[in-house]
Amino acid sequence: MTEYKQCIIVRDDLKLSKGKLAVQVAHAAVSAYEFAGEKIRNAWKEGGQKKVVLRAATLQELFDLKESARKHGLPNFLVTDAGLTEVPPGTITVLGIGPADVVKLDKLTGHLKLL
Repeated sequence: MTEYKQCIIVRDDLKLSKGKLAVQVAHAAVSAYEFAGEKIRNAWKEGGQKKVVLRAATLQELFDLKESARKHGLPNFLVTDAGLTEVPPGTITVLGIGPADVVKLDKLTGHLKLL
């Protein structure tokens, strides 16, 4: 049986407050989920909605991960902030990938450190 999880990758260079970070992670989780197929979404929910939050050093690293996810057909979403609080409008803060097959996700994100 295939195991599914979701990876949320946060830009470590922004140094967001805990509250702002939590909101950005939630945006990424919900938005990436919407791009997954119904079968995968259902299996992921039944499996406990496993997810991990990881660090990326730079915006370029997020772009590279997004492109890799796209090439591998994995659902993904980049969060662009409205700029009402801590960062300027249009700042890309977080990337959500999945839910997707754990093996495929680990090949893309296994080198990243947990937040």
